[in-house]
Amino acid sequence: MNTNEIVAIENEHASGTYAKQQFAIVRGQGALLYDADGKEYLDCSSGHGVANLGHAHPKVAEAIYKQANTLITLFESFPNDQRALLMKKITSLVDGLDRVFLCNSGTESVEAAFKFARISTGRKNIVAAMRAFHGRTYGSLSATYNKKYREGFEPLVPGFSHVAYNNIEALDKAVNEETAAVILEMVQGEGGVYPATIEYVQAARRICDERGALLIVDEIQTGFGRTGKFFAIEHFGITPDLLCCAKSLAGGVPMGALLIGKNVKNLVPGIHGSTFGGNPLSCAAANAALDVITEEDLPRQSEEKGKYLMEKLKAIQSPNIREIRGLGLMVGIEMKQKVAPYIKALQEANIIALNAGMTVIRLLPPLVITYEQLDHLVDALTEVLAMTMDDGQ
Repeated sequence: MNTNEIVAIENEHASGTYAKQQFAIVRGQGALLYDADGKEYLDCSSGHGVANLGHAHPKVAEAIYKQANTLITLFESFPNDQRALLMKKITSLVDGLDRVFLCNSGTESVEAAFKFARISTGRKNIVAAMRAFHGRTYGSLSATYNKKYREGFEPLVPGFSHVAYNNIEALDKAVNEETAAVILEMVQGEGGVYPATIEYVQAARRICDERGALLIVDEIQTGFGRTGKFFAIEHFGITPDLLCCAKSLAGGVPMGALLIGKNVKNLVPGIHGSTFGGNPLSCAAANAALDVITEEDLPRQSEEKGKYLMEKLKAIQSPNIREIRGLGLMVGIEMKQKVAPYIKALQEANIIALNAGMTVIRLLPPLVITYEQLDHLVDALTEVLAMTMDDGQ
């Protein structure tokens, strides 16, 4: 099918919950995507942070093919070789998080964290941050701050509140003997690419310890090398009680995981579950993906390429740029205007980028992006960001 045919079919039958682009992506390799007409795009979105390893990584593809010919699905009540291997690998990544609940997505990981926090502490209240994004199902939506995601779906789950991010005093006042957990992102992605401060994160750990609350860290977007460390918590010197993972865990195959520490209690059979969680196909893909991250030292690549990209971006002379911030290859360019027209202009230059709110361009390129491709990105951004847009129209 050509682009017009694919677009027409999706426009006719899709639910309507996505704003559709007018071109159809049919193939990917590394940091590149190709549409149905053969046009090449530099992917600086990674499918919202999924393609850390790039597209169609051969080791992940081989693992999927081999496992698909062996065993695709198996409920977690029955132990499995691929699942056991993944559990061993992923719990070895963070000292003190020795158990794992496997699921299918980031929002499922967050939902499990809330359930486990409540059953563990016997408390109901969850404190989240302003600008936070944790997902779209009801529990994770209740922790998400932006009203555009929440409006029309009330009443949400009771017991959730939001306090200013990076504000230790506000967090200290909000956490008390009725708080089950605090949930934080180490870098707020959807909220505008705002990194936390070390002081704030360490204070959050201390406050939770003092009040008997659990600390949940959402690493759905920041995990698996994105920020220049395997997990972003390594920048901050803390270990949470619950660590939410997903996105790039399985190299592009849908998968989520919740790493669990010793303070989490009362997890008995039947308390939670997932039909597809920990299925052998996803586990095989995740095992291969974790091996690639280690073998290719993707966290180091992310750190070095992120510094290179930030230096290049900060050298751009544009009166339209307000601030550039980020960590590793998670970068936000805050503009003085709405960014939709800039993202469209980048797309016309065959570069796919994201927004993070109304005024931030978010760059999440695959960690395997080359320096030549980064230079191409900066050249395109230099040209596009010099444009004057009419109030974002």
